[in-house]
Amino acid sequence: MAGGDALEGLQKAAVDGVENVGDAIVVKLAGELDLYNAHAVRQELVRQTERKPRRVVIDLRAVTFIDSTGLGVLIEGRSRMEDKDAFLLAAPGLETRRALEVSGLDRHFVVHESVEAALAAEI
Repeated sequence: MAGGDALEGLQKAAVDGVENVGDAIVVKLAGELDLYNAHAVRQELVRQTERKPRRVVIDLRAVTFIDSTGLGVLIEGRSRMEDKDAFLLAAPGLETRRALEVSGLDRHFVVHESVEAALAAEI
């Protein structure tokens, strides 16, 4: 994201980077994923899934909070994949893992302990 944003410093950009790793795309998310920045995450997931990668790994290690809107954006991203099992979540912290469990989404998403494990996993 471009520097000099008026909100920079108040809230970390939700999309912290995108990396191509072989036939996979790793989308690094950070900070709070909520109603206020869900649109930025949604736009990035649309952009990346339109590239038709073999797998998309969502790196959640730097996410400190996720609400129902943020969870909904992840569901939308997964639904855009031809192979739903190729949309992988990686490295959720305690709060993010708790949100996935409470919502029941941990039973629908493939969740890995690390980005490396998600990249190496059979799909």
